[in-house]
Amino acid sequence: MSLEINNLTGGYAHVAVLKNVNFKAEDGQITGLIGLNGAGKSTTIKHVIGLLTPQKGEIKVDGKTLKSDRDAYHKKIAYVPETPVLYPELTLREHIELAIMAYDLDANQTMARVQELLKKFRLDNKLDWFPNNFSKGMQQKVMIACAFMTDARLFIIDEPFTGLDPLAIHDLLDIVEAKKKQGAAILMSTHILATAQQYADRFVLLNNGQVRAQGSLDELKSEFHMSNANLDDIYMQMTREGVDANA
Repeated sequence: MSLEINNLTGGYAHVAVLKNVNFKAEDGQITGLIGLNGAGKSTTIKHVIGLLTPQKGEIKVDGKTLKSDRDAYHKKIAYVPETPVLYPELTLREHIELAIMAYDLDANQTMARVQELLKKFRLDNKLDWFPNNFSKGMQQKVMIACAFMTDARLFIIDEPFTGLDPLAIHDLLDIVEAKKKQGAAILMSTHILATAQQYADRFVLLNNGQVRAQGSLDELKSEFHMSNANLDDIYMQMTREGVDANA
């Protein structure tokens, strides 16, 4: 099991955005992290990658915690943020070399692997260009290539389709499916519910910092008593519950 979150309470400056969150992202599965803006998706991800420290609870990745083995924990995670993070002074080649060093990867094997990714995203002729000057979509492709060239056990992709053209979205989903077949766990936060429903094996629905429901689509239908619903219907029902609770 790649990701296990137990009784996580956390947030910012002693304000608990997340309240007793529990869920798992299993090996060989895509888990969709679904919720309104402000529901706690990004805060959850920041705790998993170590940018935030839990106030309570525990996070394990492949059995490791940040406290038990920080380096091993981080090397098990590859992260594609919603907004690309690039170094203005580094070329595409140097970004790749930096990732190779960070993950202690074999340089020759990894360069052969990343060349396939760059070719898929039509970046293979831009190794000596500076990604900081690329378009938003091309920058996102750089982040995807640098993440998916690794041997991580958990891939976290936060709103990964932002700025991508339809062909690039198709290519990304192919890459995600390939990692899934290799046994990795994928945690995908997205508002594109039709795509999430088509590709994710299970879902975690966050509402007001808590897990409202989780499971397969059939399990969510049962939980919400909506036998003919799709994910969009269930999402809308969850949002109505939040409005009714605050009325």
